[in-house]
Amino acid sequence: MQKTFVPKVKTSQEKAWYIVDATDQIVGKLATRVADALRGKDKPTFTPHMDEGAYVIVINSDKIRFSGSKLADKIYYRHSGYKGGIKAATAASIMDKNSKKVVVEAIKNMLPNNKLRKMFLAKLKVFKDANHDHAAQKPTPLEI
Repeated sequence: MQKTFVPKVKTSQEKAWYIVDATDQIVGKLATRVADALRGKDKPTFTPHMDEGAYVIVINSDKIRFSGSKLADKIYYRHSGYKGGIKAATAASIMDKNSKKVVVEAIKNMLPNNKLRKMFLAKLKVFKDANHDHAAQKPTPLEI
């Protein structure tokens, strides 16, 4: 009978770097693929309680698109913590102000809500245009 392989922290290999071009990509499809790469679900040694994922660079977040009429209909909510302190903004208004926020929020909501989420999000780098400062890591393209 074979034992189940459980990776140890010492045996984990060096993290890979991926780059994703968000030009004309749909937000949800991009977010699921990037979230899987951040967690390491694309590796055969995936373990839910460990950080086995890679670093991901997302470029051209200004050119991302929504499917259907979500750009006008999707509403992002936030709350100040005080009574009546709920604020609402459409996806179009947030895209005008800061398109990186839309991409990060979509990926964040597809990660597990536990202590590892902060570690996964620290490995995510989002840029508005094609210029990024991680060329030294030699990122490989990630297919969406």
